Amino acid sequence: MLNRRQLRIKVMQAVFSFQRQRPDDLKDLEKFVNSSMTQSYTLFLYMVQLLVKIHEVAVDKHTKKQQRISSSVEHNPSRHLIDNKILLKLRESQALKDALQQRNLNPWHLDSKYVENLYHKIQESKTFVVYSMDEEPSLKKDLKFLTNIYEDIIAPSDELLDYLEDVNITWTDDYPLINTTVIQFLRKVKPSKDVTLPPLFKDDDDGKFTLSLFRKTILNLDELAGRIEHKTPNWDKERIAQIDLVLIMMAQAEFLYFPQIPVRVTLNEYLEISKDYSTPKSANFINGILDNLLKEFEKNDQLNKIGRGLL
Repeated sequence: MLNRRQLRIKVMQAVFSFQRQRPDDLKDLEKFVNSSMTQSYTLFLYMVQLLVKIHEVAVDKHTKKQQRISSSVEHNPSRHLIDNKILLKLRESQALKDALQQRNLNPWHLDSKYVENLYHKIQESKTFVVYSMDEEPSLKKDLKFLTNIYEDIIAPSDELLDYLEDVNITWTDDYPLINTTVIQFLRKVKPSKDVTLPPLFKDDDDGKFTLSLFRKTILNLDELAGRIEHKTPNWDKERIAQIDLVLIMMAQAEFLYFPQIPVRVTLNEYLEISKDYSTPKSANFINGILDNLLKEFEKNDQLNKIGRGLL
């Protein structure tokens, strides 16, 4: 689920916090990094359970509507949404129920208004009207409908995002990635198979990488920061964005202490992160500093990369 870029962002946030607070004990910040990673999975569960709750609302309203309509009426309410094969599979998924129970989560139980609002927006959408009029439903059409309403109605909801930000401030950064993960997850749901939830990490080493990057950056902070000062003698330190400094220090740590990560991968990752989290000019500034540092590391034979093609 979490890719290396997302993990680097979580380390960036922790290092930035360390620079501002300078705590004597790193355990609290390490807990923050661990919590931030696990909370990303919680957000995923929230979003999947949101679909289940929307389906529950649809079933409840359909039942009440049927009770008001005489059985002799020719056109009964559409059953397309409540018969959606993917939503039915999610609703009965034991894996989802277990994951929520293990974390003592009951999302949307006390916040049903968000579920109701999204349900009504779905009902009013052109996507739903077209879907409900289709006389030949299929799994493919169920999936297309579900992914369309998720991408066009649920994910872009400002009301929903504001609510999630109130629940956990770090979810704002995770939201785009988790939404992509949910879409990928929905495409793998099959009525004939048990639902399999994605793992938190794509690779078993990702969790170790995250904490190691945090520790190596913090423990070598003075040395890493000193090199930046030597490369920016004409720059007023106060004018350099703090996020830029953090990213340059983290990139140095990867260059020097992570022999299996290619230099080009590290460089590209931090430039991309800077585009989202720092100033418009940051990518060029960071690229220039890192390029000079790389030349220095190569000259001093400080890059000990393992394997072919890592420089």
